[in-house]
Amino acid sequence: MREPVYIGGPAARGPALEELLHLVARGDQNAFAALYDAVSGPVLGLTRSLLRDPAQAEEVTQEVLVEVWRTAARFEPGRGSAMGWIMTLAHRRAVDRVRSAQAASDREARAALLARTPAFDEVTEQVEARLEREQVRRCMRTLTELQRQSVTLAYYRGRTYREVAELLSLPLGTVKTRLRDGLIRLRDCMGVGA
Repeated sequence: MREPVYIGGPAARGPALEELLHLVARGDQNAFAALYDAVSGPVLGLTRSLLRDPAQAEEVTQEVLVEVWRTAARFEPGRGSAMGWIMTLAHRRAVDRVRSAQAASDREARAALLARTPAFDEVTEQVEARLEREQVRRCMRTLTELQRQSVTLAYYRGRTYREVAELLSLPLGTVKTRLRDGLIRLRDCMGVGA
């Protein structure tokens, strides 16, 4: 059977690490130095296996060991070994870093995609506008001559009802009726709901 190899020498086991954690919880810097020497290698090995970037693995290892210094009092020997507790902290921190990096990468990809995507499709807009113009022309041809003249003067030339009546030499009521009838016919031809 092979003996496990730990970066930084053999791993300290059992009560020695637990006792060191107990002393670290009281603020013993010498105990922390000994604990650091005992666990930094395995923690770095775990973080490197998860992160694959040596610089990030070292950074996460440092963050984990600072967390051990700050939270050593939370270690409960009844729930597992000291090494298991420390490695769990390291694993969680490394996984958080991976997720954070992935989320940042996803955000950047979405931002790049949005930057490339035009606000609207110009070709589609032009085609739709052209089709609408053709449909309006076709529907205008279905109007009577008086309706077409009235609609053209009022809506394409911006004339008032009174000006349309004067230009066509018709009573104002007749022009209003022809306009209303012409607009209803256009609406029905264009397929626009009332």
